[in-house]
Amino acid sequence: MPAAQTLERFIARVESNAHVEAVEEFYTEGATMRENQAPPRVGRAAHVANERLVMARARSVESRCIRPVLVNGDHVVVRWVFRFEWQDGSVTRIEELAWQRWEGERIAEEQFFYDPAQRAPVKPGA
Repeated sequence: MPAAQTLERFIARVESNAHVEAVEEFYTEGATMRENQAPPRVGRAAHVANERLVMARARSVESRCIRPVLVNGDHVVVRWVFRFEWQDGSVTRIEELAWQRWEGERIAEEQFFYDPAQRAPVKPGA
């Protein structure tokens, strides 16, 4: 079960848009991460590589936790809102729930639940 201070540090890291660093600091080496019902990515190194790819495509990112954070033992649910401005000026806004299973002070399993239609970028002026 994660300590309340650990959860707050994790949320602060994500809200500061240090997504890669959050994965490096707060996920187990063998963690799984899954988008909706897609097959999971396995391993912290794969998650770090994916975060780097996404961040490289973005001109800017805004990340916000919508409280409350739900905690039940080793299970945590965080509601996030992300706004990505891409290199071409288009914008993607995603609101999601992240279901997490923690092992001590690190995330071992995470699944994101969101409407995939949100992933479509909106062009400037549209």
